Amino acid sequence: MPVDLETLYPKLVNLLLDPVFVVDEFGNIVFVSDACEALLGYTASEMIGTLIFDYLHPDDRERTRAEAKRVMQGQAHTNFENRYLHKEGHAVHILWSARWSEDDRLRIGLARNVTSLRRTNQTRDALYRISEATHAADSLRGICDGVRQVITELFPHNDLHLVFYDPVKAVLTVPDWSVDGSNDWIEGSMQPGTALAEVIGSGQAILTSRDPYQPGLGAITMDGLKSPGPMNWLGVPLISNESVLGALVIESHSEHTHYRAEDQELLQFVAAQVATVVERKRAEDHLRFLAHHDPLTGLTNRSLFYDRLETALKSASRHNSQVALLYLDLNDFKQINDNLGHEAGDQLLIETARRLEQCTRETDTVARMGGDEFTVLLTDIGDLAAAEAAVGKIREVMAAPMVLGGQRVLISLSVGVALYPEDGHTARNLLGRADSKMYEQKRGL
Repeated sequence: MPVDLETLYPKLVNLLLDPVFVVDEFGNIVFVSDACEALLGYTASEMIGTLIFDYLHPDDRERTRAEAKRVMQGQAHTNFENRYLHKEGHAVHILWSARWSEDDRLRIGLARNVTSLRRTNQTRDALYRISEATHAADSLRGICDGVRQVITELFPHNDLHLVFYDPVKAVLTVPDWSVDGSNDWIEGSMQPGTALAEVIGSGQAILTSRDPYQPGLGAITMDGLKSPGPMNWLGVPLISNESVLGALVIESHSEHTHYRAEDQELLQFVAAQVATVVERKRAEDHLRFLAHHDPLTGLTNRSLFYDRLETALKSASRHNSQVALLYLDLNDFKQINDNLGHEAGDQLLIETARRLEQCTRETDTVARMGGDEFTVLLTDIGDLAAAEAAVGKIREVMAAPMVLGGQRVLISLSVGVALYPEDGHTARNLLGRADSKMYEQKRGL
């Protein structure tokens, strides 16, 4: 029995899993197989008679037009890739095989959906890029900037917010990317009832295309980051060791952008890598901090103080300036420890550290040398009178009562002052001289 190929051919074409497109020389779609609906969400009847370029992703239109001209000139291709917009708004990556029929003046193409493959490649590349950014960055901000570049490539034309949350202070911190080249951070309070608060509070991702200023769906409401109008919003938590460090948020005001479960999965994958990196960087920074700072008070420790003193003396020698070194000891510290307990003693040391920092300049260095002994390095000091004025200010601040162990306590200090170059030219000489003067004062009490 002979086969009617003309009748059978359309049926065979519509059985293909890859859609077939037939487009005239002006770009009008004259035929599309049924598989197109699974690819782009449109039925054949919706697309026939419309321009194929209308379905293209805006960023791919020019190069696709150029490629179509080459095909119409007889240069068939089998590996051209571009992006189309699905009826629901998301991008679909298509690999084309196409040729030109000169007799019919038609361009015939076979479209293969490679979105999943591209997503897999993007995920792999994102992991590599984040790892690369981690090794290259020397700070948390550097990591954030590297992550921003990765996310921008994964989700072009979207706004990105990398948010860190401090549960103790209930404060949000984000890199300030509003100005190119800025290394600043923006801080703000968490706004209850917003999507961001829900992501951080629940540790669950939220995907929404509703107005973010409606209760429960609000986006970031910190000053400088709030944008008006409806948007498509996707936020995923940064989780490490079961703790929520913050959130990774992308948002778009474009009507063509609609985030899907696949976008959420990709962003969650990236967020997991970022959280691990951030946690490791914080741990490294903390260990580095402990190596040079007192763990109880957070002040510079003895080792770092010696380095800063040596540096200050070299600078003073070059510029013919003076340096003052103050050696301080808390009077009756042992009695407070014995009578009120070691916890009260620790509170006293911490409060002393804060007060010393409050009454010195940013260019000065306050250190805990051990026990209840502290030092203050005053650089570029005028003379002994200026140093004694600084001591007077410290005594005044320290004279304010403290509440330790539930009791109101008055604290006094013994202070020794040594000046460079009058009292010595080396760090050892100045520390010895200031220490001796401090004990002379202490013995005179």
